[in-house]
Amino acid sequence: MAWTTSVAANQVAIRDVQLHQANGAWTLHVTLEHKDTGWEHYADAWRIVSARGDVIGTRTLYHPHVKEQPFTRSLTDVVIPDNIAVVYIEAHDTVHGWSQDRVKVDMTKNTGDRYQIRR
Repeated sequence: MAWTTSVAANQVAIRDVQLHQANGAWTLHVTLEHKDTGWEHYADAWRIVSARGDVIGTRTLYHPHVKEQPFTRSLTDVVIPDNIAVVYIEAHDTVHGWSQDRVKVDMTKNTGDRYQIRR
């Protein structure tokens, strides 16, 4: 699989986002890639935020993934209000903080750049 997103040196990159809706809530599966070196520098979270910057949900990553790259982690029971048309997925690492690489998800479209929605 070829990745085309440019990310600043050693920042975490979001490779894919899958959103699945069931029973009024969402499950998100987010694939990250980062040059984890161990406890001193690793991808430690991703989150979903509204266009206004309100945090809707956060997935904490509790340990480095040095030999598991890229890797996918999920967050369940996320409530995205119906009046929100756009959300962003953001990723964090222990050295650089929140990466400049974000995925914009248009909730009115089932597919877009690095995301797919299943309703």
